[in-house]
Amino acid sequence: MHSIEAYIRDVGKLMEYVFTLKIDLPPDQLSADQLTGFVYFINDLGLEARSQARIISGIRAFYRFLLLEDIIHEDPTALLESPKLKRTLPDVLSFEEIEQILSSVDLSEPNGQRNRAIFETLYACGLRVSELVTLKLSNYFPEQQFMKVLGKNNKERLVPIGPSAIKQIEVYLTTERNKMHISDKNSQDTLFLNRRGKGLTRVMIFTLIKKHTALAGINKNVSPHTFRHSFATHLVEGGADLRAVQEMLGHESILTTEIYTHVDRNYLKETLLKFHPLSRS
Repeated sequence: MHSIEAYIRDVGKLMEYVFTLKIDLPPDQLSADQLTGFVYFINDLGLEARSQARIISGIRAFYRFLLLEDIIHEDPTALLESPKLKRTLPDVLSFEEIEQILSSVDLSEPNGQRNRAIFETLYACGLRVSELVTLKLSNYFPEQQFMKVLGKNNKERLVPIGPSAIKQIEVYLTTERNKMHISDKNSQDTLFLNRRGKGLTRVMIFTLIKKHTALAGINKNVSPHTFRHSFATHLVEGGADLRAVQEMLGHESILTTEIYTHVDRNYLKETLLKFHPLSRS
């Protein structure tokens, strides 16, 4: 969301543009053609596409406000186009790198088994970090191999969980969690706890992952979301149905899930050389 200061800066850019036109018109009297010129104006400033898109979004909001206040009767920004933003691919860990991170956990250390269970759960279920720290014992169904997850906008979904992650969670429950004295009522049903018997924070999960990524010798910017990206990418590359992946990730739109349909370019090249008749020597 734009802050008030950001909106003021966006309108300020518009006024800079009006000054270059050498016309004496307030913003509410600018035409659609003049606003299209503003798009070219901010592009010429050398701003990145994302910054341009943010400014145009702010200008659109400004004109919607003028419309609501009956200051104008038509929205001149209705057909205004934002620059196309590049769709960046998320960072992804290979399965070997996932295994390296899992192996970096010393199970003999305090909370070692918990940390291993956390990493396995992130990768096995493709959870957001907010979903992981709010997992409930009462929503964990190992016999059915499912977990009930509270996602965005408090929407619940059932997510399958594999035998490897279940095994690690069960060992954690037996060796660590079930031996804790949990005085905090709000934490009694929370699956993953800290040493004091309270729920973990998002920052704690980020810190754990950074620590074990370094221990594994992996030189990548790895976060909890990297495990989620890796989960989805490995499923899609393995041939999983995109709709099923969408359900597991809790995406509202399948367009969000489609980013995971990228395939390694080297694999594509190898496939072409191997199977296309004109590529054979």
